[in-house]
Amino acid sequence: MGLEVVVDEIKAKGDAKAAAIKAEADAQVQAIVSEANLRAEEIKLAAEKDAEVQAERVVIREVASANLVVKRDLLNAQKELLDKVYAAAADEIANLPADVHAKAVRELLKEAAKQIPEGVVYTGERDEAAAKAAISELKTLSGFTFGGITEITGGVVVKSTDGQLTLDYSYQTFMGEVWEASLKDASEILFG
Repeated sequence: MGLEVVVDEIKAKGDAKAAAIKAEADAQVQAIVSEANLRAEEIKLAAEKDAEVQAERVVIREVASANLVVKRDLLNAQKELLDKVYAAAADEIANLPADVHAKAVRELLKEAAKQIPEGVVYTGERDEAAAKAAISELKTLSGFTFGGITEITGGVVVKSTDGQLTLDYSYQTFMGEVWEASLKDASEILFG
């Protein structure tokens, strides 16, 4: 019987040692799992934060891009409207009565004579007769001759006889100057 007691005692000590080793292993497993879960949660939070930052960047970029598209479309629409206003103004001037154009040609030629004593006058087809009449009637234009038709909608172009000076008193030139000077004001009135 003494041997059975020793075997039982050794078996009990072995069972206790095995239980202690198992408990220690379970504790280590629990610690490793707990640490792995904590690390996984940190990685998950970092990934979510990074995803949010990336999503915000994408949204900011897309909003900026959309704003640029809208601004470009708005500017194009405004330019189109300004072009229509310019064309309408040019049409209004072109459709003035013939006597208004004739008077304008006459006054423009008088102004040109102050700068060019002798020159050649060019007009659009509509103003040819008015220019010829002014040249033949006005003494201040005695050094002027009619040179022919040019591609202008109204007004005159006068070249000095020596070819060194050209005065562009065409409607297009005047409208261009007025348009450039008034574009900001026109934009504020139309789109202000």
